[in-house]
Amino acid sequence: MKSLSILLSLLLLTGVAGVAQTKITAVKCGKLIDGKSDTPVENVTVLIEGNKIKEVGKNVRIPNGASVIDLSAATVLPGLIDAHTHILLQGDITTEDYAVQILKESIPYRALRGSLACKTALLNGFTTLRDLGTEGSMYADVDLKKAINNGVIDGPRLFVAGRAINSTGHYLLSNREYAWEWRVPKGLIEITGADEARRAVREEISYGADWVKIYADRSYYQLPDGSFRSLQNFTPDEINALGNETAMHRKKMSAHAVTPDGIIPAIKAGAASVEHGFGIDDECIKLMVEKGIYWCPTIYVNVWVAEGRAAAGSPINKVFSEALPVTFNKAHKAGVKIAFGTDAGGFDWTENQA
Repeated sequence: MKSLSILLSLLLLTGVAGVAQTKITAVKCGKLIDGKSDTPVENVTVLIEGNKIKEVGKNVRIPNGASVIDLSAATVLPGLIDAHTHILLQGDITTEDYAVQILKESIPYRALRGSLACKTALLNGFTTLRDLGTEGSMYADVDLKKAINNGVIDGPRLFVAGRAINSTGHYLLSNREYAWEWRVPKGLIEITGADEARRAVREEISYGADWVKIYADRSYYQLPDGSFRSLQNFTPDEINALGNETAMHRKKMSAHAVTPDGIIPAIKAGAASVEHGFGIDDECIKLMVEKGIYWCPTIYVNVWVAEGRAAAGSPINKVFSEALPVTFNKAHKAGVKIAFGTDAGGFDWTENQA
C-alpha cells in the first residue's frame, strides 16, 4: 500500500493546481490502468506539460530537458476523484463529536487541519475533491482552494460549496440541546421563505462557492413494508427558489437527500446530484434515470458511523447498510449515473478514502 501511495503521488502532479505551466514531465509506466482498457497497458509513457496530460502512448517522444520519472517496474493509475468530502470536518459519529469542533475549535485552527486533510487526500490518490459544506467554518474551503491554486499548500483540485443551506431549526447545533438563552452557532446557513433562500444562494456564490449544497430532508425512519421515509426540510416555494436561483447563476445544486421525501422534491427543484440517498426507491430511480441525475451514495461513511450512532440511540444507519446492496444494484442496472464519494470528514481523515 505504501508503494502504491508513492506511485500515485508521483503521477498526481497532474492534479496539483500549483504546478508550473512550462514544466514537462515524462512518466515511464511499466503498467498503466488508463480507465478505458479492460486490462493494464504495458510499457507506456505519460507526457505531462504543466498540470495537464499532453500525450499517452507506447511511442511518446520525450523532449530534451524533460524530467523523467521511471516507474517501469510499477503499475500507475490516473488521479482519483472524490465527489463528496468535508475537508473542514474531522469525523462526527455523534452530535457531541460535531459540537466539539463547532464550539471548541476556531475557524483558523480548523482550516489548518483542513490543509492537512487536503494533503492526505492527495497522498491517498485523489487529485480532485468536490467538498460539500464547511460545517461551521464559513468560507474557509474557498481559502483552501485559493491556497492550493496559488501553490501555498499541496492539495487536490477543489470544487467547493461553502456553508450549505437548510431551513431554520433543522441542523446542528440544535437549540434543543443548549440553554435557550444562547445563540448557538450553526453548521450552515438557515433560511425561512423563498426570499431568504435566494439570498442564501447569492451569498454562497458571491463568496466563491462552485456548488450550492442543500439539506432536503431529516429524521429518517423505516416503515413495516421496508420502505424509508423522512421529514422534508423545505416548503415547495423554498426549495424551488433555491433551485431557480442556482440555475440563474449557471451553477449546480447538490442535495443531501436520503429518502423519497427529500430526493423527489430536490430533483424536481433542479438538483444535479443526490447525496447519500440510502433510502431510494423505484420512483426515485426512474426519475433519476429520466433526468440524468447523479447519485453519490457515500456507502462507507454509513458503515463507519452505524455502530456508534446505534449505541447513541439511532440504529437507522445499520438498517440503511443492510438495505444498500439491493438498492445500489437496482439503481446501477437501471442506468442511474453513480458518482464515487466517500464523505471523508464524516469519518476521520486518518481513514484511507480508497
